[in-house]
Amino acid sequence: QVQLVESGGGLVQAGGSLKLSCAASGRTFSSYVMGWFRQAPGKERQFVSAISRNRGTTRYADSVKGRFTISRDNAKNTVYLIMNSLKPEDTAVYYCAADPNDSDNLRSLSWEYDYWGRGTQVTVSS
Repeated sequence: QVQLVESGGGLVQAGGSLKLSCAASGRTFSSYVMGWFRQAPGKERQFVSAISRNRGTTRYADSVKGRFTISRDNAKNTVYLIMNSLKPEDTAVYYCAADPNDSDNLRSLSWEYDYWGRGTQVTVSS
């Protein structure tokens, strides 16, 4: 089991940047595929990005490709999401999630992830 705590959210103007962090507890962090999702008010939770266990592969939603970068530091039990060129439509609560996936398949459906943090609010003003 793993516990996840997100941080780094806040209020930023359009075009600005933020770096989200997700700290994981437990000694098995490196055995999880890690993902970021987001949920805006009145909308379904949406896939943002995922990274394989050994950082070899990444996946992004089309809406954030070229602007967001996911990374992880297994020694620090932390996954990051660097968000550049932020837009008002990026406003949402951002969640990190862990998928105990032996195949390293970077999945994009929220129900495929077993563990979730409580989220961090990102607000982008126009």
